[in-house]
Amino acid sequence: MSLEGFATLVCEMRAPHVLLVTLNRPQVRNAFNTQMGRELLGLWTRLAEDAGEARCVVLTGAGEQAFCAGADLKERNGMTQEAWRRQHELFEQAFWALGDLPLPAIAAVNGAAYAGGLELALMCDFIYAARSARFALTEVSLGIMPGGGGTQNLPRAVGGRRAKEIILTARPFGAEEAHRWGLVNHLCEPGEVVAAALDTAAAIAGNAPLAVRQAKKSVRYGMQMDIDSAYRFEVEAYNRLVDTEDRREGIRAFNEKRKPDFKGR
Repeated sequence: MSLEGFATLVCEMRAPHVLLVTLNRPQVRNAFNTQMGRELLGLWTRLAEDAGEARCVVLTGAGEQAFCAGADLKERNGMTQEAWRRQHELFEQAFWALGDLPLPAIAAVNGAAYAGGLELALMCDFIYAARSARFALTEVSLGIMPGGGGTQNLPRAVGGRRAKEIILTARPFGAEEAHRWGLVNHLCEPGEVVAAALDTAAAIAGNAPLAVRQAKKSVRYGMQMDIDSAYRFEVEAYNRLVDTEDRREGIRAFNEKRKPDFKGR
């Protein structure tokens, strides 16, 4: 799978099986325009169809100032209602494709994550952040509301009451608060967040890829079910792993006291 040819993204394989994706519009704080929306949708769709050697994704922004400032409001200035609707449909599809990505995705928030930028991070499985990072869902201050999953993913991360305060005030908050509220998994010193996320991604990528995917799927969909249905979904996901080469390799490696060589089969 080719990872080249993007105008707004930089994609590079880092540690074995770890793909680093960088939003690359630092001159506008990595705000996403129509082109970036198309490229993100194309990338996530391609990875879902055939991930190649990739087993885990780290998503970050270029530079140290911003992860992503949200949608590019200069591009949106003067847009017709129809053009805005079409663009937002594209953004929606790109966000949903990231949320549905079979591979685990870690957001490495190196700076400001505002509006759609925070929603993009929330679509990842979890977030690492620099201590200097700032967060906000600013949409209501612009006459709109979060439309990239923010009103759904944020309350699932921090609770409904906290999410309503964040969304309805549109006030920015810091990384320490984000960590304390459960939005961020791990805090890093400035300049170290990508390395920390890549290290965790490498640990994930070293595990059996089919097992990792099934476990992610079980958590994601199980949280939307009643507990008895979720238990049954988990067992169905588990049973799909029993007749795999990786399961047999894992048991052999344990008994032979060596590191397993998982193939994703």
